Amino acid sequence: MSTIHNPMENQLLAALTPVEYERLLPHLELVSLPLGEVLYESGGRLQYAYFPIDCIISMLYVLEDGASAEIAVVGNEGILGISLFMGGETTPSRAIVQSSGYAYRLKAQVLKQEFKRAGGRRAGILQKILLRYTQALITQMTQTAVCNRHHTVEQQLCRWLLLSIDRLPTDSLTMTQELIANMLGVRREGVTVAAGNLQRAGLISYSRGHIDILSRSGLEETVCECYAVVKDEFDRLLTNYS
Repeated sequence: MSTIHNPMENQLLAALTPVEYERLLPHLELVSLPLGEVLYESGGRLQYAYFPIDCIISMLYVLEDGASAEIAVVGNEGILGISLFMGGETTPSRAIVQSSGYAYRLKAQVLKQEFKRAGGRRAGILQKILLRYTQALITQMTQTAVCNRHHTVEQQLCRWLLLSIDRLPTDSLTMTQELIANMLGVRREGVTVAAGNLQRAGLISYSRGHIDILSRSGLEETVCECYAVVKDEFDRLLTNYS
């Protein structure tokens, strides 16, 4: 059975005015994104923007020695490719599919043209939406840096799990400990200990790269303040566009 999706499943696209939505609709291409696919490389020229539907895309900063750490995640609440409308054509980060699924992609030139529409009552709200989303994303990046510096691996893992399931239609994730370690920028042994603690506490079930969230409330009690800061800012900026 073929998978049926609609651009309205992405929160930013769903918030557009009917005129803006109809203008973009012919240019939106549904694409399947498998786990581990690299969408952008550091310094590469961006050809598309992506509006996730039921996948999660991780933005990583990769060091010269190959080590990496996640700086933000993008799901159905947002867009991958803010450099296109912020004045640049490249990004210093790598974008990789963290959880497989579907997204709608839009050619870079189309997005830039639509973003530049300004003035008059017919201008719509796309520009406002994208700028507010960018502010929320910057908050996520900033809080991730603070969290990685000051909080335990267990708290970081809780933050990462909560941010991930907030962007998925289910409470299940497919992710190995090695990949999680790469995302958090910590040693694999640290993830093993943290995941084991959460599993013994009855908060998650972890087996062979598959994670099921058993108690969201338990994760929220264990996580540091960073998760609430990011969630509250996204809710504040992206709930009402008036």
